Amino acid sequence: MLVRVGPEGAERAEGAGRTTPPPIAAEPARSDDGALSPFLLRAEVLIVLAIAVGVSAARSVLRFVAAITADAPLSSQTATLNSSQAPGRPWIDLGLQLVFFCSLLLPVALALYLVRRSGDSWLTVGLRFDRLPRDLLLGVGAAAAVGGVGLGGYLLARQADASLTLVPTSLPEVWWRIPVLVLLAFANAALEEVVLIGYLGSRVRRLGGSAGAAIVVSALVRGFYHLYQGLSGFLGNLIMGAVFATYFQRTRRVVPLIVAHTLIDVVAFVGYLLVAPHVSWL
Repeated sequence: MLVRVGPEGAERAEGAGRTTPPPIAAEPARSDDGALSPFLLRAEVLIVLAIAVGVSAARSVLRFVAAITADAPLSSQTATLNSSQAPGRPWIDLGLQLVFFCSLLLPVALALYLVRRSGDSWLTVGLRFDRLPRDLLLGVGAAAAVGGVGLGGYLLARQADASLTLVPTSLPEVWWRIPVLVLLAFANAALEEVVLIGYLGSRVRRLGGSAGAAIVVSALVRGFYHLYQGLSGFLGNLIMGAVFATYFQRTRRVVPLIVAHTLIDVVAFVGYLLVAPHVSWL
């Protein structure tokens, strides 16, 4: 049976005289002002979170379940944060570490791309560099305060058998060990602060959520992301996430948080290498 296209574009089956029904109209992806529809915006947020931290958070929960159901107490179990990817093969190991570094930054790039694609400025996620010296100083001060409280909380939690023994790094003694640890510290900071604080916080508000809702969601995601460290890792990062998210909601600035988080991790990673051989309490 031949099919012809009539003057108005309707398909007619020759001899049948019937036209095909018009296609069902889809929900518009954007509103009249060019903004994404709420459905697509929610889908975007869920996809970005799943890519950035979702898989790691699920793995973290399963590791915690495995730890608390094991025969050994939590404090006698270890969680290594930065380990060798190719023991005994330093150049392959270096390559794999750099690939991992890039994998941490890719969700950040995706979130920033989607923000610009939706017509927003990066200022909405807190990437402001107009007062960089002040932000650097704020980051240093926040790192000292949060890092000190965090270390004390970890030591108390381990004594109470509420935390695994953390090994910040088990990288081999090669020339690239400290530079790689610094890069990983920055990548972790950029991932958590840009995506979980700036991007998630701004998207929750754009979807109609309150500042309080944005703070709670961001803090909970960060807490579960670190649950593999034990209850102390969950609670410590929950509190840290709430404090950082509150700062962002009040100032719309994320650079001091990136600086603070980077410094906290650098001190934890590199400081462990310098101090651990000489003390027994780490």
